[in-house]
Amino acid sequence: MIFIVLIALVVLVLFLPSWWAGAVLRRHSVERQDYPGTGGEFARHLLDRYGMGHVKVEVTDRGDHYDPRDKAVRLSPAYLDGRSLTAVTVAAHEVGHAIQDHKGYGPLAWRSRLVGMAQGAEKLGAGLMMFAPVLLLATRAPAGGLIMFLAGMMSFGAAALVHLVTLPVELDASYRRAMPILASGYLPKQDLAPARRILTACAFTYVAASLASMLNLWRWLAILRR
Repeated sequence: MIFIVLIALVVLVLFLPSWWAGAVLRRHSVERQDYPGTGGEFARHLLDRYGMGHVKVEVTDRGDHYDPRDKAVRLSPAYLDGRSLTAVTVAAHEVGHAIQDHKGYGPLAWRSRLVGMAQGAEKLGAGLMMFAPVLLLATRAPAGGLIMFLAGMMSFGAAALVHLVTLPVELDASYRRAMPILASGYLPKQDLAPARRILTACAFTYVAASLASMLNLWRWLAILRR
């Protein structure tokens, strides 16, 4: 019974935030004819308003994001060309990251560097995980367990660290940058509470990702203690 409860809790922790976030985003993705522009046009307007005419607005099929290396706000087609509350809010959030970069917000730079390091660590960790069982079976030496420990730390520990650093950066872009902009006259008052829910829903996806990475790391540590 306890095992079933634990499994249910893990499923809720891992999948409920993502499900809820998707439901919130879809609920407010209805086209709004009372909005003067699309998400892409709104992003372009805000970038120009805040002195970032050099930052591009581009379409992407790899998830909405701001690229600090290429100086580009990238939006999915539905948000770039859509006139929905979700499109406008997501555009404002990504511009929030551009504002962070423009103002030299330190945690954004740390995250960018950490992501590159974590990607390398995850690749190395995956290679070690493939090699460790072979070594363990061939030699039955403690070195195999050590390699598996390093593999787990590199793969799941690096991912968990990235997500933990990412969450405060996302919250800052949402609540210290995007929300004050949206509330300064760009959205009707009745749309401000739903916009905040959209930003909260997006943040919850990072919480779920961080918890998933930590659960994976815990699982590897539990295996090695046996």
